[in-house]
Amino acid sequence: MIHNGRLLACLFAVVIVIAPSLTFAEESDGLSTSLIFPLHDQHNHAPGIVECPNGDLLVSWYRGSGERKADDVAVYGARRRNGESQWSEAFPMADHPDFPDCNTCMMIDSQDRLWLFWPIILANSWESCLTCFKVSSDYMGDGPPVWEREGTMFLKPDDFSEEAIGLLDEFVESTGDKFSPQHERYFAKLKELLQDKLLQRLGWQPRCKPTVLPSGRILLPLYTDTYSFSLMAISDDEGQSWYASEPLMGFGNIQPAVLRKGDGTLVSYMRENGPINKIRVCESPDDGISWGPVGAIDIPNPGSGLDAVRLENGHWALIYNDSDQNRSSIAVSISDDEGETWKWTRHLENQETGSYHYPAIIQGRDGTIIAIYSYFVEDGKSMKVAEFSENWVRGE
Repeated sequence: MIHNGRLLACLFAVVIVIAPSLTFAEESDGLSTSLIFPLHDQHNHAPGIVECPNGDLLVSWYRGSGERKADDVAVYGARRRNGESQWSEAFPMADHPDFPDCNTCMMIDSQDRLWLFWPIILANSWESCLTCFKVSSDYMGDGPPVWEREGTMFLKPDDFSEEAIGLLDEFVESTGDKFSPQHERYFAKLKELLQDKLLQRLGWQPRCKPTVLPSGRILLPLYTDTYSFSLMAISDDEGQSWYASEPLMGFGNIQPAVLRKGDGTLVSYMRENGPINKIRVCESPDDGISWGPVGAIDIPNPGSGLDAVRLENGHWALIYNDSDQNRSSIAVSISDDEGETWKWTRHLENQETGSYHYPAIIQGRDGTIIAIYSYFVEDGKSMKVAEFSENWVRGE
């Protein structure tokens, strides 16, 4: 069930040696897993995944010596042919030299075109990013897609400063606490940032895949670390142009994953970016234009990305780190009542060490649920793909 509330969460504020040319794959008890590339010494993170029209799997992630502060970071991809078990060598997907290219997500649209979304970090801070995109109709050959169009997404949200400052004042008054001088300075600074027109339009970046509505409307979930808000980039013309929804103002909700109920209501599940350590949630009654108050569901979140997918049978699958402390376990839960309850849960990873996080999840045409996540262990980093059925999650 949804527990509504508007909190200012941003205040506080198995190791295997692998031959260089091979990746590791295993299958047991209905779960098949594979490392896309051997454990790597650089930072490999934030994957996306699509199933191509020919049944191939195509994945994306970013790689470099760090994240936003490392100017050598670029977007890479790999492919696994339909019916095969090995992944291709990594190939470049996007790189703006001397700027970090970070979080990736992908989609295949109604015209079977591949879209890649990612942010370019202008000044080595998340707040300075601009979301970019590439489009390809020729992406099923060997190596990287042949891009036919690329661009930058410029968004101009309506001025939300008055409403946001009102929420901030409401929070301060509701606590009844005497805040420290440090907190008071933070409040004042945040009010300044909320009224900065440039910061309202800059810093929005992707993480989870787009959602395509029955009308054809595309919703690309975005978030900003400037305010710990989310919003949707919306296209009603198959990606020719984009505009901004109203923001999801929860002061602590970021990286949304959007699902659609049978009655048309949209539900956004979000990473927690504050002290409550729960998955955040928000709903839209009007196809993503406006969003209600941000609340939380009773599932833990340690400040880590999640994703969700609506299965062909109408059930929902949610993938997340099921802890309020760390990212060493990652689980999948199934709901058969559109998120009212999550009756079945099973772990993809449940270790004492390591970090398994930033998942993306889809369902293949044959019904297989396919997840990819960043795989960090002591000896290096990779991307891991897990394939399983809903029945596997349910233990059937």
